[in-house]
Amino acid sequence: MSSKPSTRKPPAKYNRLIHEKSPYLLQHAHNPIWWYSWGDEALAAAKRENKPIFLSIGYSTCYWCHFMEKDSFEKEDVAAVLNEHFISIKVDREERPDVDNIYMTALVSMTGSGGWPMSMFLTPEGQPFFGASTIQHDRFIGILGQIAAVWKNESAKIRESGERVTSALRQYLNPAGGRVSVSDAPSAASPASARRDIGEEALISFYNTAESQFDKTYGGFGGGNKFPRPHVFMALLRYHRRAGDPQALKIVAETLKAMARGGIHDVLVGGFHRYSVDGKWEVPHFEKMLYDNAGLIVAYLEAYQVTRDPEFARIARKTMDWVLAEMTHPAGGFYSAQDAGDFGEEGDYYAWRYDEAQQILTPEEFEHVRKFFRLTPEGNFDHNRNVIHVPADVSFPGPAADTLYAAAHGKLLAIRAKRERPRLDDKVLVDWNGLMIAAMARGYQVLGDEKYLRAAQRAAGFIRKNVTKKDGRLHRRWREGEASNRAVVNDYAFLIHGLIELYQSDFDPRWFEWAIQLQELQDKDFWDEQNGGYFFDDAKDATLLSRSKEYDDMAMPSGNSIAALNLLRLADFTYDDKYKKRADDVIRSAAGQVARSPFAYAQTLVALDYALDRSKEIAIAGKLDDARTRKIVRALRSKFLPNKVVAVSDGRKPAATLILLDGKTPTRGDPTAYVCEEGVCQLPTTDAATVLKQAETHVPIKK
Repeated sequence: MSSKPSTRKPPAKYNRLIHEKSPYLLQHAHNPIWWYSWGDEALAAAKRENKPIFLSIGYSTCYWCHFMEKDSFEKEDVAAVLNEHFISIKVDREERPDVDNIYMTALVSMTGSGGWPMSMFLTPEGQPFFGASTIQHDRFIGILGQIAAVWKNESAKIRESGERVTSALRQYLNPAGGRVSVSDAPSAASPASARRDIGEEALISFYNTAESQFDKTYGGFGGGNKFPRPHVFMALLRYHRRAGDPQALKIVAETLKAMARGGIHDVLVGGFHRYSVDGKWEVPHFEKMLYDNAGLIVAYLEAYQVTRDPEFARIARKTMDWVLAEMTHPAGGFYSAQDAGDFGEEGDYYAWRYDEAQQILTPEEFEHVRKFFRLTPEGNFDHNRNVIHVPADVSFPGPAADTLYAAAHGKLLAIRAKRERPRLDDKVLVDWNGLMIAAMARGYQVLGDEKYLRAAQRAAGFIRKNVTKKDGRLHRRWREGEASNRAVVNDYAFLIHGLIELYQSDFDPRWFEWAIQLQELQDKDFWDEQNGGYFFDDAKDATLLSRSKEYDDMAMPSGNSIAALNLLRLADFTYDDKYKKRADDVIRSAAGQVARSPFAYAQTLVALDYALDRSKEIAIAGKLDDARTRKIVRALRSKFLPNKVVAVSDGRKPAATLILLDGKTPTRGDPTAYVCEEGVCQLPTTDAATVLKQAETHVPIKK
């Protein structure tokens, strides 16, 4: 059962945003403010009327965005000032991450922090001169009056300030420096010590930072608000694999278990909320984002491969099942997010009063649930409500409690189903879909359940049919039959990532061929020929102040870090050095930043780990309907072997660029595996255990 779409019945009055498709913009279509969406029309109006711009950026599931709408944007006094003295522009940061990236960078540089909703004031030319995040009504009215007065009397000074900020902003967004010389990745014959030393220093520094910030009591890093950081877990698992440090694995395992038990995890149906507002993972902000859950699915699957702890597999499966039930379009694409709730109503769908649970359940069921979820009359959330979680000292239900727990679970779900469901942001974003395609494909690889493979296949097919232009380029967003917005580099990189994982799931050469095609377009439209790395936008939107690059891996990995890993894997599939050289250039262009703050570049370190290790190119010659072929494939999927690619020659015409399969044939008709490093192959084998042994070798990290 899916959440309800975020549409509202139009009242008598509405503004320009009524014609948009973005759920976030449509939420503001009935404000008394004369909103514009971002574009030529709005900027031309600002110049024509010589008015400063008020730029408000947010997203549909943002709790504080709802607050500012209720507190200010629905109020006539705010609208009167904005409509008379400003050109007001509303931006959905998920549809226009290029706009958001520029002005969020400006906000952080001005104030030292950032957040959404973002409230920026610009000159008519789009140059920022003042900004904040959430602003309460009375202060907002005061700021609007002050800026209107200063603009009327001293607009030249404001323009000078905007020009200074913009000049510094352009230098920051598109730096020329930061590259560190990096040699070729190591091989068995050539250790490439210079490259390895640089890489090992960054990996060791990353681990040391993670270990020092690790919360040994509750898991995660630091205190206060805690965010899921899936790519940090992935980098730590790779460090554990090559350094053999048990503490790296302990950090990941304890944090993932703490999150699964915490209120950040919807323990009734699955899925993870955006972040925890406390250090114990107990009480979250309740929005659920597709990209968070995609990354966490992979993190739990990888932790399961390393530890074989069935709890990690259970959480990964539960999260994927939630995505299939509530976050999937009937035609296959994945929706973006579920809302946290309107201001003053956050958590209504998820939280429970003590007496409410007591009335629903039998005395025996209630006593079991009370202990299991640590329910109290005082609660742990607003208005004496309980965000259900499983305390660390409570065991998960065993066989004796299964019947009781199942009965109580069903009753709680039935009551929750009668509550008003969180609004659904039902737009389909290409980059987030790429991440979930990869997650579902990995779910099939690790757990063997074909429903996850089918989900990945259907989503990829949806993107190809509905969000791809005739020339092969991508739109960014699809909603209600309309594909729109220019794609950014993340759309290409994340979708390529998903297609590579999908190819390694069903070995259909169509996915690999499409990945190659998209990589060529990404290189053509986004590559920085002068300094290396990929720009965030394609330079075809004149309304943007500057091109930018992103390398840091925060809530989501950056397009550059995912692209680096894509390129390394494509190089192993194709034996085409242009991909390896380009991957090397991406890593070099980020190396200065990584060296200064490796913890902020965890996904880049995942790519670097691949480059520094002896990655394996594995070709299997054998029919996929042959049990012996499937046995070899299953063996390779049973262990955590992240730095490899796998291709199968099963009689279908392979992709022309899949050179790894050239010359690979069965041995006397038996399915045969070839495990290679940089094109040099070990003795072919038909034995699954031997294949696994050959594939498990790696370059150790020396501290």
